Amino acid sequence: MKDNIVRIYGIGENPTHSLAAEELKRYIQIIDKNSRVFIEFKNEYEPSLKGIWIGLFDYFFSKPPILVENKNLDDAFYINITAAAGIIAASNSRALLMAVYKYLQSAGCRFIRPGSQGEYIPNLPIGSIEVNIKEKASYRFRGICIEGSVSYENVYDVIEWCPKVGFNSYFIQFKDAYTFFEKWYKREYNPLKKGREFTLEESKILTAELKKEIKRRGILYHGVGHGWTCEPFGISALPLEQKIFDVPDNIKRYLAELDGKREFFKGIPVNTNLCYSNKEVRNIIINFIVDYLDKEKNIDYLHLWLADGMNNHCECEECKKLLPSDYYVMLLNELDEALKNKGINTKIVFLIYVDLLWKPIKEKIKNSDRFIMMFAPITREFKDSFKAGEDSIELNPYNRNKLEYPKSIKENLGFLKTWKEYFKGDSFDFDYHLVWEHYYDPGYYRIAEIMYKDVVNLKDIGLNGMISCQMQRAFLPTGFVNYTMAKVLWNRKITFEEICDEYYAAAFGKNAETIKNYLKELSQIFDSDYARGEKGEIDKIAASRFKQAIDLIHLNMRFIDKISDSDVCRNLSYFYLKIHGKIAEYYCSMLLYRAEGNKDKKLEQWNRLKEFLFQEEDYIQRVFDVNQFIATLNGALKLDED
Repeated sequence: MKDNIVRIYGIGENPTHSLAAEELKRYIQIIDKNSRVFIEFKNEYEPSLKGIWIGLFDYFFSKPPILVENKNLDDAFYINITAAAGIIAASNSRALLMAVYKYLQSAGCRFIRPGSQGEYIPNLPIGSIEVNIKEKASYRFRGICIEGSVSYENVYDVIEWCPKVGFNSYFIQFKDAYTFFEKWYKREYNPLKKGREFTLEESKILTAELKKEIKRRGILYHGVGHGWTCEPFGISALPLEQKIFDVPDNIKRYLAELDGKREFFKGIPVNTNLCYSNKEVRNIIINFIVDYLDKEKNIDYLHLWLADGMNNHCECEECKKLLPSDYYVMLLNELDEALKNKGINTKIVFLIYVDLLWKPIKEKIKNSDRFIMMFAPITREFKDSFKAGEDSIELNPYNRNKLEYPKSIKENLGFLKTWKEYFKGDSFDFDYHLVWEHYYDPGYYRIAEIMYKDVVNLKDIGLNGMISCQMQRAFLPTGFVNYTMAKVLWNRKITFEEICDEYYAAAFGKNAETIKNYLKELSQIFDSDYARGEKGEIDKIAASRFKQAIDLIHLNMRFIDKISDSDVCRNLSYFYLKIHGKIAEYYCSMLLYRAEGNKDKKLEQWNRLKEFLFQEEDYIQRVFDVNQFIATLNGALKLDED
């Protein structure tokens, strides 16, 4: 059979453009086995040369085909290809890589989860593909933040997957990812595995490699957040579990005073706030950040957060004169001035979170162009989604270290509204759908619906996107929640049903509707409130629902167990679904016996669930965080304490 010659011409060669060209070549050769693809970079566009031309808008058009507010931050692209010839152009290098993946999606490719085995790729003549589209992302901030226990490969896979589905940002918390790596490499949670020592030096090397992969794709890098309240004072922010009860004399005066004492909050330095009214404290933090940014050139957005924890702010006479948010803004303004003096233009992200939900009563942000506001409603419930136009609500006044934090969407949005009136700069949501809540929805359908509605409504509540603080391995039974987030962050006009149909068809082929209905029904039957520990332990109605869920799982597994698919991606989707069926059965059985008051049977099923997860971890570790799942259920239901 005659080879199909495809020529790719790139303009403006840089690492991201080169990657875009190489990816286009690689996938074309998979889609069309008879294709031979050649790449050549040119100095300018030569219309007489037939092939696929890739580059930025400026290389092809005197006027951009799509207008964007900021071409470096806002992603847009134009694709016009017929018979393997035409133009793929974009507003920036990152968007160009995304445009290549969009062209491939137009050919029928689907990237349903990270890793090469998460890709459905059709076989067809490349010359038959015709694409004529212009698109611009609905939101500027579209990202994933590291959480959970992970290997280097787990994080690499997520970073590599991000531009394939339209994410433009990745966030590594802390100066280094050690906290997340060491849980995986030590494997202390799984008695069937032998872990190994994992050092901070090794973590630094792995983190540096991940930063290179982020930059290679042109992805916006968000960094640090945690640690500024202890690292500048010579106290490590890692690991979170470390407890120190002896405070060095030279820093004691800098710590927040609680109940007349200055000590580490519950023994954890990274959770310890400081005496922010003390200018010396603020200067130490600022000098440390300036020095850090002077050396770290690749951070696009540096997050400056105060300590984690709640109701732990300084009670000294000076600090009590203003709100924590006042001293926070003082710190931000002073940092801005110091960065200007050093000629450092890095954007600084500040957050409204726990005590900082209460806006300042005196201080004002002086240079809004420097800062991005991050809304982090960590105490929110996931029973409802964001809505604009809610009736105004009376917010509780600030009551130092005796606060009750908002749970309802209405309360959280009430606090956001006060900050939106205060700060007119850019802002985004930092949210937690895939930290805990997905473990209370074994079908992943309900939380996907909440995710969809939340993201659609971000613009209406004045936010310019979302970074998802989440488990990196949240793709079991499916990757539907992550896929939904990516799709609607790119295009808020897409319907939930369109995403649903696209995802399940790619993942499960001809059985898509059956699998979708099964997982949707599992989400509807499962009692999430009970699983979170929000109901009494004995609950006949909850028991009945878990019994229904078990029957539903058995019914569908009889069908699913017989399925295999010649496509590698779909076959793996079914493999994961089969393992998930066993996990869900043990999970629902444990909850059933708990709701019936049968403690012995409950513990038997809990131990069987853990045993099964430990045994099967090697097969599911790319899609499921066993450690975090067990820790989450233990935290909610105290199962290992019985």
